[in-house]
Amino acid sequence: MKKREEEFRVLSTTAILGYGFPKASFEAGIRRKPHLIAVDAGSTDPGPYYLGAGKSFTNRAAVKRDLRFMLKAGIGLGIPVVIGTAGGSGARPHVDWCEAIIREIAREENLKFRMAIVYADVDKKRVRAHLKKGEIVPLTCVPPLDEATLDASINIVAQMGVEPLLQALDTGCDVILAGRCYDPAVFAAPAIRRGFDPGLAIHMGKILECAAIAATPGSGADCALGTLKKDSFILEALNPKRKFTRASTAAHTLYEKSDPMHLPGPGGEIDLTRCTFTQLPGGRVEVRGSRHVETERYWVKLEAVRRVGYRTISVAGTRDPIMIASIDSILEAVTSQVRDILKAEKIAGRIYFHVYGRDGVMGDLEPDKRILGHELGLVIEAVAPTEAESESLCSLTRSTMLHYGYPGRISTAGNLAFPFSPSDAKMGEVFEFSIYHLMPVRDQGIFKIRTVRV
Repeated sequence: MKKREEEFRVLSTTAILGYGFPKASFEAGIRRKPHLIAVDAGSTDPGPYYLGAGKSFTNRAAVKRDLRFMLKAGIGLGIPVVIGTAGGSGARPHVDWCEAIIREIAREENLKFRMAIVYADVDKKRVRAHLKKGEIVPLTCVPPLDEATLDASINIVAQMGVEPLLQALDTGCDVILAGRCYDPAVFAAPAIRRGFDPGLAIHMGKILECAAIAATPGSGADCALGTLKKDSFILEALNPKRKFTRASTAAHTLYEKSDPMHLPGPGGEIDLTRCTFTQLPGGRVEVRGSRHVETERYWVKLEAVRRVGYRTISVAGTRDPIMIASIDSILEAVTSQVRDILKAEKIAGRIYFHVYGRDGVMGDLEPDKRILGHELGLVIEAVAPTEAESESLCSLTRSTMLHYGYPGRISTAGNLAFPFSPSDAKMGEVFEFSIYHLMPVRDQGIFKIRTVRV
């Protein structure tokens, strides 16, 4: 642990690597002489597909553009550049993808540096051993893990805390590229290594991981600066169009959390029962009182997915008031008719209707089922074990609905309007989250570190 300095400045470039940021905001941050340039590169928000497919949900050219700014500045100034949840989901394929981009930039810009790569992948044998001991705990609304689900799961990752990043920093590397991370960890670890308070460092990281989203007006494509001090931290925007307020900062502290006072993470939680937010001049906010409380056992969150088939969709709309008034009974009748045909043809699969203009966004959770508009958008979704079956199912459902004879129908030419030709779109493989559980760890050995010269 190094001697603590008076303050530690962190430049957070963007909410997710590849979302972009104004050059002027980045340069304003660099003029503040940060001790760290960091970015959170991923999330589970885009759903399970990207973890299962081993692909990034952010564009390669956009990621490369952001990284070029960060690497050139960090290497030039001699300050660490830390990237967490590489490639969007943080499994080995995603980390390798991001490493290739970094090497490409280094060649083009003639950069030379040492890089530590921290992998978050977890072997099934380790998970199985804990499962047999009854030590795998499901999170809220998640069923208990069983052997069959574990066997079907792919790309299992553990959400690392600050400890593996501290080990990587101790190697003296200039760039840290990490797999699946607890979002605040990449911002907090270098500060904790300098002797700053873990509670304040992690809380500051909790807000900085979304960069300027926590400002007003918020933006996921802009920079923010955090200044960590002995007993507080200060947040500020780097774009004159934005500012941090007490309300925006406090609100973002609660972002994605169910408990406003206790924010759990690997190995502990942030206790905010004594936290205060103070407005400062210049659109800045100072935060005090955040405390890190270690748990008796060190738990990490596991994430994994399983393949459930293939998806084909068809997008259509209707403006017929007679059809709109009877949409529920029509969808039920179409589903029943298609299922009879599927059964006879021995085609497996599931049909889903997303009705935009009624409950297309919230589905069964929509409290107001009234249809107030003059038109509806319909997405027909077919999921089946094979790609051919999903195409057949979607095609059959679309054609059945197109010509279904509902009571009161006047026009017989067709019930739906299609904005695209072809009307059906193959969406590829379908994955669902299969592991979203906690697992205890006795040491940080599950996170493997590799150092390379670039």
